[in-house]
Amino acid sequence: MRFVRTYVPPFLSLLLAFFALSLEGPAFSEQTAPSTSSSPQALARLQKSLATLTGGQSITDITLSGAARRIAGSDDESGTATLKALATGSMRLDFSFPSGARSEVRANSTDGPSGDWSGPDGTSHSISTHNLFTDWGWFPAFTLLSVNSSANTLVTYVGQENRNGHSVYHLSVSKQFPQMSAKTAALTQHLSQMDIYLDASTSLPVSLVYKTHPDNDAGLDLPVEIDFSDYRVANGAQIPFHVQKYLNNSLYLDLQFQSIAVNTGLTAGAFTVQ
Repeated sequence: MRFVRTYVPPFLSLLLAFFALSLEGPAFSEQTAPSTSSSPQALARLQKSLATLTGGQSITDITLSGAARRIAGSDDESGTATLKALATGSMRLDFSFPSGARSEVRANSTDGPSGDWSGPDGTSHSISTHNLFTDWGWFPAFTLLSVNSSANTLVTYVGQENRNGHSVYHLSVSKQFPQMSAKTAALTQHLSQMDIYLDASTSLPVSLVYKTHPDNDAGLDLPVEIDFSDYRVANGAQIPFHVQKYLNNSLYLDLQFQSIAVNTGLTAGAFTVQ
């Protein structure tokens, strides 16, 4: 993996600078320069997992549909979900619940990621830029593909652990922007931090962990955990048919897929951000 200077859109640099100046506390006060070299052991684990997930073939798009359960406070409802994604990182999640339709869209382009969400009233809301630094994690093959191909991504090997009843290899991932000031670069690294847990026997992803934040507060961390299970072979690829999302340590979404389609010719037009 090569590490080169990466273009950062002007609006993104200004936004990060603003956040860096506004945040206080030990998490962002240190000026120590981060490492810029990925661990060979971590990259080897990552690439082995990616090869296992894809079966060695090229996957350009994926569509999953099935049953969905949503738990948010006193709301506990069941419905359906359709999730679509491109290997470029663009993705769309459409849910149908008794309370109404819900959706989330993420589009990746040369200008950087953008996204929006809508609830039962159909009104579109922009997703804050600081919540677009990590991969959303619904499609582990595309998450690992993005990590493996990004020139400014740092991957380190944390060690072998036990997680959710599995013996796993723990990898830590973050993005690096050496052309930024030390404080802004530290914030960027924090916002992009992800932890990937790979089954030690199968190399398949077990969990992806990262932080999300309120729209108006990039400094407040809310833990997100995506758990993958019930892997099955579809078109030569290993796909998790059961995916659960935990938000702030509570189960938020429980998805059980029944239909999966690979390489159907999805285009960027299916992931338009309002």
